[in-house]
Amino acid sequence: MLGLHLPSSQEWLAAANLDPASILIDHAHCEKKAATMAISLLSRYPTKSELVEGMAELAEEEMGHFRMVLAKIRERGIAFRSDPGDQYAQQLHALIRKQEPHRLLDTLIVCSLIEARSCERFQILSKSVDDADLRSFYRSLLESEARHRTTFLALARRYYPTDLVSQRLDELEHAEATIVSELPNQPVMHG
Repeated sequence: MLGLHLPSSQEWLAAANLDPASILIDHAHCEKKAATMAISLLSRYPTKSELVEGMAELAEEEMGHFRMVLAKIRERGIAFRSDPGDQYAQQLHALIRKQEPHRLLDTLIVCSLIEARSCERFQILSKSVDDADLRSFYRSLLESEARHRTTFLALARRYYPTDLVSQRLDELEHAEATIVSELPNQPVMHG
């Protein structure tokens, strides 16, 4: 279902277990950026009613998750800090073609891949992180992350022929696996 060609490594999980505060802070920034991306898409494509409706709903949900993660950060007495950027997402976004109609297709697929990777990482954390409270917290987010992946792919298939979506999805899934294989396994959601 997730379509990921490479699973997350044990080294990443070890880094996450060593620094749960950094994972939470990065997670908050990821939720904020997901909401921002949804708003950007509905602003860029106002005539695509299904996209506008889907992205409005997604932006609200992502901001709700942002608030949940902030509450978890405060509850643990962790100081929130600025976002150093997401190397993974930046590399994926660099693969988005700049001209329409390809730009929208690639953006939807890249967003679906980011959601899939987040979902996979939440699955891992919900089963394997040392902290029982955090295991439960990540488990609570799994369903919505999987739904977000599906939302982006359904929109891609709504606006583009299925075979074109499948071909580009396969290309970008392979690229995503290469990106993940080269990440330094830092204690961040996509590191």
